[in-house]
Amino acid sequence: MSLVELIARADERGLAAGGLACLDRCLPLLGEDDELLRPLWGSLADGSDWSGHLERARAACGTGGEAGASGAETLRLARSMLDAAPAERTAEALRPWADACSLASLRIHLLLDPAAEGAPDGAAPQAARAGGTEELPPLVAAELRRQIAVLELLAGHGKHGLRHALELSGEGRRVLRAVVSRRARGTVATGG
Repeated sequence: MSLVELIARADERGLAAGGLACLDRCLPLLGEDDELLRPLWGSLADGSDWSGHLERARAACGTGGEAGASGAETLRLARSMLDAAPAERTAEALRPWADACSLASLRIHLLLDPAAEGAPDGAAPQAARAGGTEELPPLVAAELRRQIAVLELLAGHGKHGLRHALELSGEGRRVLRAVVSRRARGTVATGG
């Protein structure tokens, strides 16, 4: 099943987890502690209201870390995921947010993927989400697989899939942090 279909069929918890996982993986761009979103994950697990946790995360979120040459765009995209998160956790409110987070995260990964240097094509992630066969750079392909895995976990296991979804997000966050760090070192080394 394509990512677009999974988002269309996901329930409230799956949509919230899908969007939150995308944001979680992009935390290195915001220069934030890995624990910033932990209370939001906790509210998904226990079914409690997440609006207070969401406001605290927005207030605690700084101006961003170092993302190299594509920094302004990637930072804007990452911050937009947090800013646009709906306080009301209903499927109707979450579906457009989860969809936008999916696109933003794939775009971020495309902008940062060294294999995509020179010609980041914004249409490639959209086509891949719909099941397109275009060849994706490795970082983007891995992000697409993580997004699909999170939604499948929640569809198949409900709240019991949250723990593994959180682990997948942590893995993706570590990968993105390494990419951002490598790009920052390359920028410093070349003097640009």
